[in-house]
Amino acid sequence: MPDIFHSFPINASSEKVFEGICTSSGLDNWWTKHSEGRQESGASYILDFGPGYIWKAVVTKFQLNKSFELQMTEADADWLGTKVGFSLNQKNNLTAVSFYHTGWPENNEHFRTSNYCWAMYLRILKRFIEFGELVPYGKRLSV
Repeated sequence: MPDIFHSFPINASSEKVFEGICTSSGLDNWWTKHSEGRQESGASYILDFGPGYIWKAVVTKFQLNKSFELQMTEADADWLGTKVGFSLNQKNNLTAVSFYHTGWPENNEHFRTSNYCWAMYLRILKRFIEFGELVPYGKRLSV
């Protein structure tokens, strides 16, 4: 199975990064149009990307300020069952972020497009946490 991996630093504490990757307000600043979920293992998340794209996931890993993973339970066919996750490692005021999106059924056009989109979204996450930059939802893949 093909997998997506991205590693990058964020000049902020792991607490601040963790808040950005697993709280509804955090996710809505860089990834989702709207989201709802609790930050605990086994909790359900609703990830709203607009009409026809209201997906669901369950938290399969949760270690405060260290790791967070969602397994997609309702989504596009290629995303169904995949896992989207983050591992964080703080050293001083720099957090090393290891991102993954694993379990893709095949290396198809959707996989390659999603890999590109993840890079764009993760850049927005980094810029939001480091500089407070907000990008409107509809412009996130064009900045």
